[in-house]
Amino acid sequence: MAPSKSGQFRVASDVPDTVSVSGTLSFATAANALNAMRAAFAKHDCHTLDLAGVTCCDSAGLACVLAALSEADQGGHHVSVRHVPEGMQALAQVCGIEPFLH
Repeated sequence: MAPSKSGQFRVASDVPDTVSVSGTLSFATAANALNAMRAAFAKHDCHTLDLAGVTCCDSAGLACVLAALSEADQGGHHVSVRHVPEGMQALAQVCGIEPFLH
């Protein structure tokens, strides 16, 4: 998938069974990133969300990732998360939702 209009994030499904996210997940990009993740999961039968390329994440970015995971789960697809950035992991821990990223 193409980068967002702001060019701050990218969602791709170049690797088999994987949706990869890179760039910034923030209040400015979360809605577009969620839509891109939805589209990638709908178009491809992916069971892995790779966050290795995420360089910055705030609470809206974390909510975006959790929403994508929840929607996939509701659709009957278990998606495992790999390479959760340290900052996102710390934010999830503070919020008490770290188990949802495993």
